[in-house]
Amino acid sequence: MTNQQQKAIGLLSIPVIVAALGYFVDIYDLLLFSIIRVDSLKSMGLTSALIDTDGKFIISVQMIGLLLGGILWGVMGDKKGRLSVLFGSIVLYSMANIANGFVQNVTQYAIARFVAGVGLAGELGAGITLVSELISKEKRGLATSVVAGVGLTGAVVAYYVARSFDWRICYFVGGGLGLCLLLLRVSVFESGMYENILKRTDVSKGNILMFLTNGKRFKKYLLAILIGLPTWYVIGVLITFSKEFGENFGIQGTVVPGKAIMLAYVAISIGDLLIGFVSNWLKSRKKALYIFYAITNVAIVLYFLQAHGSVNGMYAICMLLGFGTGFWALFVTMAAEHFGTNLRATAATTVPNMVRGSLPLIIALFNTLKPGCGYIMAGAYTGVVVMIISTVAVFFTEETFGKDLNFIEE
Repeated sequence: MTNQQQKAIGLLSIPVIVAALGYFVDIYDLLLFSIIRVDSLKSMGLTSALIDTDGKFIISVQMIGLLLGGILWGVMGDKKGRLSVLFGSIVLYSMANIANGFVQNVTQYAIARFVAGVGLAGELGAGITLVSELISKEKRGLATSVVAGVGLTGAVVAYYVARSFDWRICYFVGGGLGLCLLLLRVSVFESGMYENILKRTDVSKGNILMFLTNGKRFKKYLLAILIGLPTWYVIGVLITFSKEFGENFGIQGTVVPGKAIMLAYVAISIGDLLIGFVSNWLKSRKKALYIFYAITNVAIVLYFLQAHGSVNGMYAICMLLGFGTGFWALFVTMAAEHFGTNLRATAATTVPNMVRGSLPLIIALFNTLKPGCGYIMAGAYTGVVVMIISTVAVFFTEETFGKDLNFIEE
């Protein structure tokens, strides 16, 4: 495909639609465990205490799978092409989710979620990379916001499927949706930018060590990861364990984690769609991030002021938290924009999965603080640490708005 043809590709072109639907299935499967965690583990005979500890273990294992899968698919995306990742990853996580419907104990559950995590790791990065390279730089942020905005509604569908069917059926549905998506992938073409370097033997493609052997490149890569940390602190701690936080706050009634996740992701979808327009209006990725960080900070403060509050109040704050962290598409787009065509898929795929893979560290900090601070303050202090790190990272990050992506890393 020529560069001239690529400029004609619009926001609702086939590559954008397929990437959006791919991310929809990705989010459905990624968050399904958080939504059905309590019901699925309870059906295996676990007590409330074990549901909390084993639930954290399983989600941590899933995130480790995402971390390792991000490296695997990222390297493959630059060595073999963006489309190879889109096909390979969806086959793996579809099969893993079907297998997940047959697990009988926590060990099997964790293994299935690990394999699913490896598969899920490739979807967003490859999709964002492909769309970023096919869309003009003026519309790039808007296109990736469409991908994320549509994709994140997968959490809403996961919630309603979980309300209507047994948890095992929910996993079968996720696997089936993935396999159906393969039929749409046939109509998607490879990036022209990537095809221009595919056969070049003088260009190192997908060499992850290149992030470590150059100081400036390593700084960009590290900062790209750190700016995404608030998303999984919010989703992986505050939203996923909203039931346990609600009990510690003394909230009247029971908070349903699945509903909290669904409502948060409705708001995240709105935020992800809006931030693309905000970024375009301000002509800046960083300024848009600062605005959404501020909203996230306000929501976190309100979250920890819920003593003796209401269930509906918790749900409302979860929505505000979701809206504030609706910068996932922007931050992944920035990762893609920072690096040349020969490392772009590696960056855009590993960076979000490094963030997802940081969740076990965030949970470890939370658990370490709990004995001395208590459940509530441990969560609050963890949030303070995460937000300070990420805000400093944005400050030192280079602006990428309107950057020409047709270059390679030497």
